[in-house]
Order: sequence, then structure tokens, then C-alpha cells
Amino acid sequence: MNKQKWLMLIVALVLMTGAAGLLSHLRSGQKLALPGVRTVPLEGSSRVQVWLPEKVLDYESEWIEPDEITLSTLPGDTSFGQRRYKSSDSEILVNVVLMGRDRTSLHKPQFCLTGQGWAIDQIASAEDQIAMDRPVSYQLPVVKLIANRSYAGGIARGVYVYWYVADDGLSASVSGAARMWSMVRRLFRTGELQRWAYVTCFSVCPPGQEDAVYQRIRAFIAAAAPEFQLYPAGPAVVSLKTAK
Repeated sequence: MNKQKWLMLIVALVLMTGAAGLLSHLRSGQKLALPGVRTVPLEGSSRVQVWLPEKVLDYESEWIEPDEITLSTLPGDTSFGQRRYKSSDSEILVNVVLMGRDRTSLHKPQFCLTGQGWAIDQIASAEDQIAMDRPVSYQLPVVKLIANRSYAGGIARGVYVYWYVADDGLSASVSGAARMWSMVRRLFRTGELQRWAYVTCFSVCPPGQEDAVYQRIRAFIAAAAPEFQLYPAGPAVVSLKTAK
């Protein structure tokens, strides 16, 4: 890593640390903003359930309940939605984590993958955009991570695509600094805490099939996201991106 990239990394870390400190300082008396994804109430619970469509394109799906480790690890007002989508030649696991008043519900996806035994291929991973035509025409920012995992029978490749959505914005960057500062600005301006949802799409494939699988995920997202994502709802789209 050259000197310029090291400097950018240090600046990003300082910005994120400062934003986290400001958020903690401003938390008292804050109001929680509306989510940017569809939800349904859960009777007798402080959580809600993130709604996901049963059928997308030629994919059928099954609902997956969050496991006890996830429920006990994340803050008590964290909400979830998870479905496994299957077609004749593809399988995509879609997971949505919706924060409550505690922003620690959301963490860097790189930690999740490596914690499950996946090694991220930094060279093959990148920030990207997906052309959307519903409910308006816009570019959905995403991060594509390519990962490796060794099995007894060989090596598998994982294609992991993620982004964040709130009621007034989208964000997808490796550093996450833009999303943190957006939360700080909203708190200062309105006293509301943005309620970000972290959306992921994950598919496993043999080595050499990553590009084809990524294209299938892009097509899936273009069809599925407008069904459960509430932002954007009009002509204005705010994309919160930082430089690479």
C-alpha cells in the first residue's frame, strides 16, 4: 500500500472515530427515524420483521428465522429479514439487518465473512453501481466482495454484495465514513437518528464462475430491491459515497 492510500485510510479511521464519538454524545433524547425498508410488526416484541418478497423473477424462496446467537449478540431492538432464493441454476441468500436505537446493530460485513471462515480477495472486490428503473431511474451503490473458503473437496468462491439504505439516503463504501457522517448531520439538524438497514446478497460458486454469478445477483437486485426498499420514493436520489 502506497503512502497516499495509507493517508486516506488514516483519515477515514479518524473521521469514523470522531463520528462515533459524536453519535454517542448525541444519543440522549434522540428520536428514531423511519426505516428505509418495508416492515411488519411482531406481536409482543420491540423488534419488527423486515418484509422480503416470496418470489423474484424465476426464484422461489423460503423464510429463515434469525438464530439464537444472532439474537443474543446484537442489540435487543435489532430487526431482521432473511430469505433463501432458489432457481434452477442459482441460489442467493438475502439478509437485511435493521438497526434500532443502538447503531452497533450494524458492523463491517468484512468481519462477518472472515468470522465464518471466508478470506476476502481484495483485488477482485470493488465498489460498484446497479442501474435501477423502479420506482425511478437511479444508480444503486453497492460493494462487491469476492471471497475464498477451503473445503475438503477443494475451494469455493463467495460473491457477497451489500449496501445500506435509510429513509433519506443510500450508502455503499468500504470505509463506511459517509454513512457515519450522515447520521451525525441528521442528528444535529433534526434530532432524529437515521435508521439504517444493511442489505446483503450472497451466493457460492466454483472458481471461475464469479463474474457470471455477480451478473445474476445484479439482475436479482434490480428486480427485488424495489419490492422491499422504500427509498427512493420520488425523483430525488441521494447517494452517500466516499472515494476509494
